Formats: sequence, C-alpha cells, structure tokens
Amino acid sequence: MKLVYFLFICMFSVFASAQNSFEIKDAKKIVIPFKLINNLIFIPITVNGAELTFMLDTGVAETTIFSLENKELKLSPLEKMKFSGLGGSESIEGFKSDYNIGKIGEHFINTSFTLFIILDQDFNISSHVGIPVNGIIGYHFFKNYPVAIDYSSKKITVYNNDDLFKKRIKKFDELPISIERNKPYIFADVEMTNEKKNSKLLIDMGNSDAIWLFPILIKNFVYNRPNIDDYLGRGFNGDIFGKRSRIHNFYLGDFKFEKPLTAMPDEFSIQHVNLVVERKGSIGGDILRRFTTVFDYKNQKLYLRKNKNYNDPFHFNMSGLDFQQDGLQWEKDLVNLESKNRQSNSAESTVISNTLQYKFVLKPFFSIAGVRKDSPSDKAGLKKGDQLISINGRKTADMTLQKIMEMMKSDEGKTINMVIMRKNQELRLSFTLEDPIPYQD
Repeated sequence: MKLVYFLFICMFSVFASAQNSFEIKDAKKIVIPFKLINNLIFIPITVNGAELTFMLDTGVAETTIFSLENKELKLSPLEKMKFSGLGGSESIEGFKSDYNIGKIGEHFINTSFTLFIILDQDFNISSHVGIPVNGIIGYHFFKNYPVAIDYSSKKITVYNNDDLFKKRIKKFDELPISIERNKPYIFADVEMTNEKKNSKLLIDMGNSDAIWLFPILIKNFVYNRPNIDDYLGRGFNGDIFGKRSRIHNFYLGDFKFEKPLTAMPDEFSIQHVNLVVERKGSIGGDILRRFTTVFDYKNQKLYLRKNKNYNDPFHFNMSGLDFQQDGLQWEKDLVNLESKNRQSNSAESTVISNTLQYKFVLKPFFSIAGVRKDSPSDKAGLKKGDQLISINGRKTADMTLQKIMEMMKSDEGKTINMVIMRKNQELRLSFTLEDPIPYQD
C-alpha cells in the first residue's frame, strides 16, 4: 500500500498567521540532517518539549499532526476544524492549536507554532514508511529563509546570511516559481509523445512519484499506452485511484528526463481539491531527488544542480504489491561468543573456543497491504493480509520497508521467492518481476 508516498493536503478556512514563523537565532545558517525514505524527507522537530518526526512537504500549507506514537504532547486550547483534499469523501474533522513552541535544533525556533490535529487514525502513515511519523510540515518551514536540500548528503541548510547563500547557488540553474496559497508552482514542458505542452505544476515534496497529471484538466488528453489502473495513494478524503504510464519526455528548465513514470488520478479523486488556476499536476520526489534543490520563497526562485542520482532510471514497483510494517516483535537471535583460555605447558598458548548464546531483539514484521489486479504477485496467489517471513532466502525481520520496496523495483525478469504466513499456514510462492508499462512510441 502506497499510502504515505502520495500525500496531498488542502484545508478549508485555513489562513497563515503572520506570527507563525520559524526564526534563526544567533546563527548565519543551520544544518538539519534528515532521513530519506522512498524519495520522502523526514526531519526531527521538538514541539512543546516532545521530540517528534515530521515529513517535509512543499505541497502543504499548514503543519499537521496525525499520530503521537505513545508520546505525551501538551497543546494549547483546541479549535474544531474540517480538512479536505485528495480522495473521494468530502472532509474529515480535526482541531487547530495556536501558540505552541517548535524547535529544530537549538537555533531554528517558532514561538507561535500553529498545529492542525487529525483524529482519523487511517491517516497515520507510520506503518507505510517503516519509522514513526507524527506529522507533516510545509510552508512555515520554507517561508522566511532560503532552504537548500542536499539529497546526496541527506542534509538541509537554512541560510540567514546573503553572502553564504549567494556563494552556495553560484553554479546552480535558476528557475522562476510562484508561491500561491503558500505552495510553490512552476511551469515545465510535458511531452506525452512528440508535442511539448507547457504546464503549471505544483512542486510537491510529499509525493514520491516523478510526475502527476490531472487528465480532466488537460484539453484533449489521451492516455499513453500501455497504462495500468492502480491505487495511487491516500489523501485527507480517502483512497486515490487512477492510471500509471510513462510519457516520452519531461523538461524542467534545461533539464530533460526520458520516459518518466507518470500517475494520473481519476476525476473522482480530485473532485474536492481546490486547485489554483491553470494547474495541471505535480512534480514529485522522484524528480527532486536528482538535484540539490534550493527554495527561495521570498524571491520566488528555485535553484537546481544535478547530483549523482540525475541519470537514474525511473523504476516501478513491478511486483504489484504494497507493503506495510505492522509493528515490532521480539525475536531470538543466535550470538557467537569468543572466549580465550590460557594453558600452562612448556610454552604458553591460547585456545579460542566458540560458544553460541541466544539474545532477544526487537525486529519489524511486515504484511501485504494490497495486491494489484493481474500483477505477477496476483497471478502467483499472494493476497492482502499475508504476513511476510522471507524474500529470496532473507528473513524480512532483518530488513527495512524501504529495502523490501527496492527489491520490487530491481531488475525486470528477476525471480522473487516469498515465504508468507496465511491463517497460520506457511506458504512458498514465486513470481517474476515484469514492467507492465514500458514506454512505447
């Protein structure tokens, strides 16, 4: 299940407070390490003394909390709110809390931090990332200072000094963006087959795909073939469905990408989204991760410089499986212990003896959250709810969710051997990875 990878958020009656700002205190710049999982960025933020993890997302205007993972968080008085966005239903309920204290490190501080709390536990994305995630932060992280995101070193630098910033972007390509409703938009060229169409796209770090397009908003839109019907993710209003395919080329300034994967949500999934004028879709993390990316919201500029990932192919989950981490459980591991024994004969010698000892460690356990119809895994007989035991001879308890996903995006033609548990019965099933949407001229 790809719940976390394609999050979009729109809110009713939400306006940015001028006071709700992160400020750099006593520093020319700050550096923030981050975790990168499936093209998504996760950063630590302390809220009212509680250490939390947030997804960094340019596609959201406000800061949202949807899970505390057994952490205690004291908030200011709550005001009831409604939230709306991608998905089929109209809205979900939540709360607003003003005048909290947010800190990122020692020098990046918001003393009037506004938070929106989502009560619907179906929106908890932790199990689909593999780490505890408490919320999402967007505009208020970016609005006051230039922000450089280095996907290679997994570090974010926020600049409070013009000379340092100008030195950093000296060899970058500069592109104009517009900040509308507190989100960044850019014009890029989409070439479905052989004709470029200049298109206004949201720059959406909370979407791990390369590109999203909205067919209903594009005149005379024709789906490229082959394409597949697929589950695309989950928004505030439920599951998002549509098609996946590849387009011929995508152009971002002077940068060109060949045969990128493209997701196209159906009309039902975007019916409650309040879109800005002329928007045709989104640019996601699978494009952004190929650059060191610098956002300058105040001057409405985006700066890009290629990194080592630039020429990576656009891989697709060829198994047809979505996975989730169901939690942690104690497992018994064998530990090899070495002991040294001295013997006193004519010459002193050392004998090494090996002993085995068990230790108990907490390890993750995973299950299948969804199976795409007619995919290789579907044909092999895998089902939603199957618990994973091993993949290609390796215990999944010794893996991460990201590692499992990477295996499903590896080489076409690779055989995947799975051992799963279904209703207390152990089953061994195999299938071959097959790309269902290779680009065809």
